Amino acid sequence: MKRIFSLILLLLTICSMVSAQMVDPVKWNHKSQVNGQELTVTFTANIDPTFHLYAMDIPEGGPQKTEFTFETLEGLKVKGPTKVTNGKLIKTHDQAFDMDLSFYENTVTFQQRFNITGSPFKVEGFVFFMSCNDGMCTPPTRYEFTVTGEADLAAKDKDEKPVVTEETPAVPAADTPILAETDSATVADAVPVAVSTEGLWTPVIDKLETFSNGTTGDDSGRAHSWWYILIAGFIAGLVALITPCVWPMIPMTVSFFLKRTKDRSQSIRDAVTYGISIIVIYVGLGLLITVIFGASALNSLATNAVFNILFFLLLVVFAISFFGAFELTLPESWTTKLDEKADATTGLLSIFFMAFTLCLVSFSCTGPIIGTLLVEAATSGSMLYPAIGMFGFALALSLPFTLFAMFPSMLKSMPSSGGWLNMVKVVLGFCELALALKFLSVADLAYGWRILDRETFLCLWIVIFALCGAYLLGWIRLPHDDDPDPSDRVSVTRLMLALVCFSFSMYMVPGLWGAPCKAISAFAPPMSTQDFKLGEDAITTYHSYEEGMEAAQRAGKPVLVDFSGYGCVNCRKMEAAVWTNPQVKSIIDNDYILIELMVDDKAALPEVEIVQENGKDVKLRTIGDKWSYLQRYKFGANAQPFYVLLDGKGDPLNGSYSYDEDIDAYVNFLKTGLKNYKQ
Repeated sequence: MKRIFSLILLLLTICSMVSAQMVDPVKWNHKSQVNGQELTVTFTANIDPTFHLYAMDIPEGGPQKTEFTFETLEGLKVKGPTKVTNGKLIKTHDQAFDMDLSFYENTVTFQQRFNITGSPFKVEGFVFFMSCNDGMCTPPTRYEFTVTGEADLAAKDKDEKPVVTEETPAVPAADTPILAETDSATVADAVPVAVSTEGLWTPVIDKLETFSNGTTGDDSGRAHSWWYILIAGFIAGLVALITPCVWPMIPMTVSFFLKRTKDRSQSIRDAVTYGISIIVIYVGLGLLITVIFGASALNSLATNAVFNILFFLLLVVFAISFFGAFELTLPESWTTKLDEKADATTGLLSIFFMAFTLCLVSFSCTGPIIGTLLVEAATSGSMLYPAIGMFGFALALSLPFTLFAMFPSMLKSMPSSGGWLNMVKVVLGFCELALALKFLSVADLAYGWRILDRETFLCLWIVIFALCGAYLLGWIRLPHDDDPDPSDRVSVTRLMLALVCFSFSMYMVPGLWGAPCKAISAFAPPMSTQDFKLGEDAITTYHSYEEGMEAAQRAGKPVLVDFSGYGCVNCRKMEAAVWTNPQVKSIIDNDYILIELMVDDKAALPEVEIVQENGKDVKLRTIGDKWSYLQRYKFGANAQPFYVLLDGKGDPLNGSYSYDEDIDAYVNFLKTGLKNYKQ
């Protein structure tokens, strides 16, 4: 078990190192050589000191091996496997993966040969690889490459002089993104030309910084999210305390510490150590999620249909478990072994094993809560969020054990265990079921399936919370509930909670006819999916940058560009809390052309576009890829929501604006842009 404790501490170190900076320890380049009817492509990986690149023969279940994939082959046929021509292979037993691994350090060269069957020829593909050092690992990354050329198929190998070509990435021009040539695509083909595109893609990062309206930057939204995850984790921990698996453990554990020694200060120190151990265990779990998935993967989970559907199914399973259909339990042998370790050891290690035992024993109740919290944190897009969420959860879970040890008299005021604990689980089951719909909605929106429009979503939530209220009043009984006593009366607490559930259901009913329902704007699908609406029409919106700019030039109006996302919670909050304000809506509708660009739109582009970014070829396969690249390239930002005001030529009229529900500040942001446009 010492390895477990050491691993948790190592994960803490890894997270602090990874959060400090973004690293790129492996630099790739490639060159090609034609010799008669054969093409040889050589790939060289220059590896930073202390890092190593995993080889091509990593066993299943280990880290990502180096893989070469050839997506496009025109006039070529692969000749044999990819081989290593230069580089020292190092083999060692990795304790973290518990297997023999092989890797390269410093420099390694790979070579792939092709038979040329036609001229001109072309090969496109990528190298998928992963690198690590003693303290951290980078997430699996792609190096994409393209090789083109011509060959004289009639020439003999002995008469043919080798032709060597270096593949050097082009440098972006100052005023427009450079798109690498494909079969017949050019820059003009890749970027739709509806109007004069001069200046529309020109970077304006420096110009944005010259405006000092106090609303630029993305820190506010990010800080809000950090606090949101921390508070959500703390609330989840408080909820976990009043579950049947944890609540009865509090007096038992505290009594053990108080009876363990006659020294009051020592018992308090043991309880504090117990609480800290709980925090270390759960934070280690959050860090483990980060290390497994990596930062980029966590960000992509937010709108990935497969993962969101899996999350939806997972939360439904959690809800059914809370309803009493079955229990999620860990093998009894795990807790037995930990109990034995706790009895066999002394001091701090014994207390740590006791805390670990609590985590395992309470899993049937805390597991669904932890799973929900980790899913929410992981899909928030930051590599630190799972650890932050787990810290908040563990802090709330550990506090009672420490406080009751300091003030033992408070134990007498604790409510005794009973049927009310089971009722807590069932109410949590309804909440899990409601939250599951959010993840199904994200996948539905990103891929345009339209199976969970706003009306459908609201209907389901109305029914779920109405049933929850009925359960609290005793109108619905589940098989594992205690048989009610005929003389039993509904407690004041249950009555108040039932009133909240019924009131919340009634609050959502007008939303079926288009009411904004601002309280649930972060969860419900956007108003654009509403089929039936009463009242004013929504703001006219363009979903193409070029089409919106063309409309702005024709109307002689400035442009409000909204970089948003289907899975962006803060975007929905801004739309419901700020854009529904009559003054804001009037200014946008009458004085601006609104362009909404969804950076997570999974609809495929008519043709794959290739752009140069940071000296590398980047393929834009979806509409969301294109708008995300536009935000990075032109405005130097990648967080959503992100609002920017432009004139018809694509120049900024004000500083950018990110998440801030201050209506007066947003009105001032819009009016300042109008003033500058008129001048």
